[in-house]
Amino acid sequence: MTVGAPIAPTAHLWKSHVCIAIIHSMNFTAFDLNLLRVFDALMRERGVTRAGERIGLSQPAVSSALNRLRATLDDQLFVRSGSRMVPTPRAEDIAPAIAEALARIEGALFGDAAFDPAAAERTFTLQGADYFAVLLLPRLSRRMAAEAPRARLRLLDTARGEVERLLRDDVIDLSLEPRRAMPEWVETEPLITSPFVAVAARDEPLLADVPPGEALPLDRYCAMPHAIRSVDGSMDGVVDEALARMGRSRRVVLALPNFHAVAAAVAEGGLIAALPEEFARERAARDGLVLYRTPVPVVPTELNMFWRRRNTANPAHAWLRRLVREACAEFTLPRV
Repeated sequence: MTVGAPIAPTAHLWKSHVCIAIIHSMNFTAFDLNLLRVFDALMRERGVTRAGERIGLSQPAVSSALNRLRATLDDQLFVRSGSRMVPTPRAEDIAPAIAEALARIEGALFGDAAFDPAAAERTFTLQGADYFAVLLLPRLSRRMAAEAPRARLRLLDTARGEVERLLRDDVIDLSLEPRRAMPEWVETEPLITSPFVAVAARDEPLLADVPPGEALPLDRYCAMPHAIRSVDGSMDGVVDEALARMGRSRRVVLALPNFHAVAAAVAEGGLIAALPEEFARERAARDGLVLYRTPVPVVPTELNMFWRRRNTANPAHAWLRRLVREACAEFTLPRV
């Protein structure tokens, strides 16, 4: 299976038949269907303890269920690698069909049931950059604590994996990412538009004559060394596209995996960077940064939330999306 690729209808149908054939090859009346919930939890969490927390079982109970599954399916299914449980090829092969079957059962039984946030005891999982960890999660956590005090919230970093795979395998409830093409089974909703600003250390000598909030001189901007956020290690981004339209280029000397690292590097002096404005303002006082306008117009990034279409009408999921919208509505910081 190609990681991150959506399951084609024919492939999914074939895998569903494989799953059904596996179960029917056993004595179906003797098969404990609760074992499939354990399997699904292990696929999502990749750890016995976390899988147990997800479905309300103790670690010994999950281990016992896994041993029964191994004996029934004649396969290890999950092997330990460090602190993670890594699925075998056979587990990877049958996982989508099992997840889909469980989702259909849950939808049939509880799809129209009312959701009571005050009584909810589940973990909601989002995925996105540290931009959201700084700006969204504190606001979202505050709202969730007020409405669902027994629920839990976590954010997985963008580098965790492909959005499509994480959504398809139900590892995450929502992905928070820039706009992109998605398969038809993924719903998309715009959240906010994030403009960029240039940042430098407060006492950067090469910019001593430029007042904060002003546009940096183009020649100096291109000549100074730049740091960028790059999840995949590439050394260019939206700023380079803007400069290229003017026949110019900049000197990128440092690529880092998150915005926090970029801000910290710039604060040490000798570097400049382009950061999302809201994030830059949040970090300016702590990191000793000064904000400037970029010398060329940089197209703002449209940030969206993505989720599986089958969850659109789910009351708990709809509630979560509402909280995210409300938290993002607080992003009303002034422009440079």
